Amino acid sequence: MSTEANKQLARAFFDCFTANDVAGALATMAEDATWWIAGKPSQLPSAGPHSKAQMARMFQAMSAELKDGLKFTVKSVIAEGEQVAIELESYGELRNGRVYNNEYHTVMIMRGGKIKEVREYLDTLHVHATWFERSG
Repeated sequence: MSTEANKQLARAFFDCFTANDVAGALATMAEDATWWIAGKPSQLPSAGPHSKAQMARMFQAMSAELKDGLKFTVKSVIAEGEQVAIELESYGELRNGRVYNNEYHTVMIMRGGKIKEVREYLDTLHVHATWFERSG
């Protein structure tokens, strides 16, 4: 794929997610795709390496807790060959009243017209406070 097509594929993933189309987002990923999330797994349950199947479960669990889904705003996309770097911001209101509004720098590797590998860097403290801390 061309560099421009790889950039479009990265955008398509987040466009699907923004439209609450988790299946569509997953369809942009290779079956053997891997997704790594920044942080220490001992301190943040979502951190570390994940398979596509594990990410599917995580995306579904997140979607179930969000009132109207998670909206992504793309701030910039830079690509060279099969590698795409995308800067994003997310916004979503959880059913428990918390607001998830994070910023990301994500590096994606594209192969064969699919997302093959993702490395996601984000505010892990905000993830923990929003998704994992008990209220009250």
